[in-house]
Amino acid sequence: MRSAAIISKPDKPELYRIIPELLRWLQERDYRVYLDEETAIYAQGHHTDHQTHPRRDLASFGPEFVVVLGGDGTLLSAARALAHKSIPIIAVNVGSLGFLTEVPLAEMYPTLEAVDAGQCPLESRAMVHCDLVRNGQAVGEFDALNDAVVNKSTIARLVSIDVYIEGTFVSNYLADGVIISTPTGSTAYSLAAGGPILTPSVDGFVITPVSPHSLTHRPLVVRDSATIDLVYRSAEEAFLSIDGQVGMPVVEGDHVRCSKSSATVQLFRIRKSFFEVLRSKLKWGQR
Repeated sequence: MRSAAIISKPDKPELYRIIPELLRWLQERDYRVYLDEETAIYAQGHHTDHQTHPRRDLASFGPEFVVVLGGDGTLLSAARALAHKSIPIIAVNVGSLGFLTEVPLAEMYPTLEAVDAGQCPLESRAMVHCDLVRNGQAVGEFDALNDAVVNKSTIARLVSIDVYIEGTFVSNYLADGVIISTPTGSTAYSLAAGGPILTPSVDGFVITPVSPHSLTHRPLVVRDSATIDLVYRSAEEAFLSIDGQVGMPVVEGDHVRCSKSSATVQLFRIRKSFFEVLRSKLKWGQR
């Protein structure tokens, strides 16, 4: 039997209608269906056959694909849970801006038909791997699809961060924080902080200071084969944020070591090019 999984955003009332219909569609085509615990809530009271598991465990069941219903935040969470198994994702936009969740709800079933028939192209997205090293020991490790950010924890104070690339000192940044962004994440926090937009196929990372004290500190693009070290130099505690969703505190002397992850995110793509998405989401001028 073939298998698929569904991951969705909590507190979306329209999913009480969407999820049961999607379950029936999959089961009529002989898919065994796995739901994460958030999604199972929307299936209660319906006589549908499915299994419920924590989101972090879904990849272990080896579904052929996962339907993600929500916005980019839901997709980022799902991507981190699935990337180490390279399970393809159909990212369906349910009522949000959605740079990554490009499949409109109205096109979900045509997209599923194409996936079911093996006729929907896949796009691979790179991730950044981060180790938080304290006193020579790794105390945390993460993979991010969008970005890893070292941010100040207090409102008034700037933080001091040394940046090294391949062991070579670049600069000390006195700023609100520093962002290490993938090409996918270049349209997220890094863009808001003044960073450039990278197309998804670019083999690079963006290092973007957040509100730097020196106006000459500008975003920097490096190859993704490079290792980037952020050394935290302030006495006040800061925070390492992964995709704006998870993370841990950073203290003076900590190293945040970033490199290209061995995991990749596989996204089913529909007809839109990356530039069509930019024109639509950023309201760029049309011809």
